[in-house]
Parts: sequence; C-alpha cells; structure tokens
Amino acid sequence: MKVPAQRQLGNSGIEVPPLCMGGNVFGWTADERTSFKLLDGLLAGDFNFIDTADVYSRWAPGHHGGESETILGKWMKQRGNRQRVILATKCGMEMSPDKKGLARAYILRAAEDSLRRLQTDTIDLYQAHQDDPTTPLEETLAAFAQLIQQGKVRAIGASNYSAPRLAEALRISEENGMPRYESLQPWYNLADRNKFEGELEALCLREKLGVITYYSLARGFLSGKYRSQSDIGQSPRGKGVAGYLNERGMKILSALDEIARECYSTPARVALAWLMARPSVTAAIASATSLDQLTDLIESTRLDLKPEAMALLDQVSAVETVPTAAA
Repeated sequence: MKVPAQRQLGNSGIEVPPLCMGGNVFGWTADERTSFKLLDGLLAGDFNFIDTADVYSRWAPGHHGGESETILGKWMKQRGNRQRVILATKCGMEMSPDKKGLARAYILRAAEDSLRRLQTDTIDLYQAHQDDPTTPLEETLAAFAQLIQQGKVRAIGASNYSAPRLAEALRISEENGMPRYESLQPWYNLADRNKFEGELEALCLREKLGVITYYSLARGFLSGKYRSQSDIGQSPRGKGVAGYLNERGMKILSALDEIARECYSTPARVALAWLMARPSVTAAIASATSLDQLTDLIESTRLDLKPEAMALLDQVSAVETVPTAAA
C-alpha cells in the first residue's frame, strides 16, 4: 500500500506529510542542542509537521511546562524558517492549579503564552489536549473561534475526546456556524487498536476529520528495543511498556521482525508504515532522540507494505471487536 506524500488535514486546507515529529522530547530526553539537530534533520528530509504542547515537559523534575515550545521557538527564530513549518500545539492540561481546562478565558491566556514561547504570530493547528467536562463545549469552541478570527490560529483539533463528546462538539459547531475540530489526536498504534478503532474511527471517517496518532510506536515497544523485563530500564520511558510484554505483544514483535527482514527494513519502520496505511490515519506522531532514530521515522514513509504483510499484522494484533457507530 503506497503512502501519499501529502495529505489533507480534515477540511482545514492544511496539507501535512504522513509523519509528524513529536515534540515531547524537546527539553526532556533531548537537550536544546540535540533538539536543534533533530529539527534540522527533519526539514532536511523534507518533513515539516511538528506537534508539541504547552505542558511538555512538566512531568520532568525541575520542569514547569513550556520547555518544548520554548526550544521550538528558539529554533524557528534562529533558523528563520517559521514559514516552512506546520506547527501544532495543545492546551488544556494542567500547567498549575490555576492554569488548566478549556474555559474561554484560559484558552485565550494559554494561546498567548504558547505564541510567546514559540516566538510566532500564528499556530497552524491548536488542539484541546483533553476534554473538559466542566466547561460547556459552546464556550470552548467560541474561544477557539475568536483565536481563528484574530488570525492567531489557522485550524483547531481535539485530543483524547470520546466519540460522543467529539460528535457533540461537531454538532455544536455546525449548528452555530463556528469553526469545527478538523482533527483528532488519539492514542493509536499496532499494539493499542481498541482505543481508537470502532466508534471513534468510524466518526472520524464519516466526518472526514484528520487523524494524528500519538504513541504511534507504543512508547517504543514496537521498535523492538523492549523484549523482556530486563530491557525496561533502558530509558526513562521504559516502564510504560511493561504491559506489552505478553503473548500478544511477542506475536506482534515476531511479525514485525519477519516483515522487516523481508523488506530489509526495521520493526519501527514497519509498525509506522502499517499505521500510515490505515484509511483513517492522516499522520503518525513519533519522537526521536538521535539522528539514527529520526532516519528510521523518515524511512517509514517510503516503505510500501505488501497486502500480505498488512494482513499478517492485522491478524497478530487483532483485538476483541469494538462496536462501530451507526452511520
């Protein structure tokens, strides 16, 4: 299955490549110098889609959030390349007790903070990082509409929304003539299929939403670097893959190994190629902390998996059927 070079992001008018660089590592597991090298390598490979968030990397000791956006802003400013970059960021997760959620006043405040850190006037894709059930969807969407009207945001998207809440948001936008969420950012990969397939995927296909997957390599598990409990201590993210070390996980790795050998490729490239070949997926987000890892990511977009390879991966990763939404 051939992966197209550029894809439409919903009805936003924005075209993106099938690979999106995950910015969660900038300022965390990749320092500023390494981050600049990775970003330079990304553009050199003719890829320009970068996803970050205001909260990256608040979880790290001594961090407060904004580290990733700050590094990205410095890089674009120093390189003078803002016009070449499709820039996506997010708001809504807790930055501090008084800085969280999707209330109108906070969205407008968070957007200004992100614009300042990113040293830009416009965010291409501004996303609600998670649903906020305490704020009416009308209020949230009206705030995003104001940012679009002001020229500070080109398009909006949602992340971690359930199918019912996403459908409700789309209905409200249509009924009130407001900009709609043009994309969804779900947790989806070869090892975690039931988090997206079913009702949520059907909704995105029906509404022609862009889909930008995160944890596209299952926190590194699908790269093949974690195959036993002893491998988990290899990186700060290792503990997050323990749940994959079971019979199903080993079958998936075995199939990735087999296909990688046949294609003279790597398990990570094969896993990403499977994801990007899914009809519902617009782009897969993946992070790198070295140029070798970045090469793996870029090369995945050039891997044309045969139908039998896709079928094998579908088979070994199959999960219990998830009911689909009514058409």
